[in-house]
Amino acid sequence: MPNLSQIELQNLRHLIGAHETTYQKLNTYATQAVDPQIKQIFTKSAQDALDTKQKLMSFLNN
Repeated sequence: MPNLSQIELQNLRHLIGAHETTYQKLNTYATQAVDPQIKQIFTKSAQDALDTKQKLMSFLNN
């Protein structure tokens, strides 16, 4: 993979931060949810955000 430009690196860091924030918020919502179906939706969405964050971080390690 070619080296990332400064702009690409900055954008990647921004996306990683946004997915971390999304994960934290959805995880909080899941812990506060009473309805099991809503709790499951928030938990799944939080995990999806975390998975995406980890995939984006893999670009920093290459």
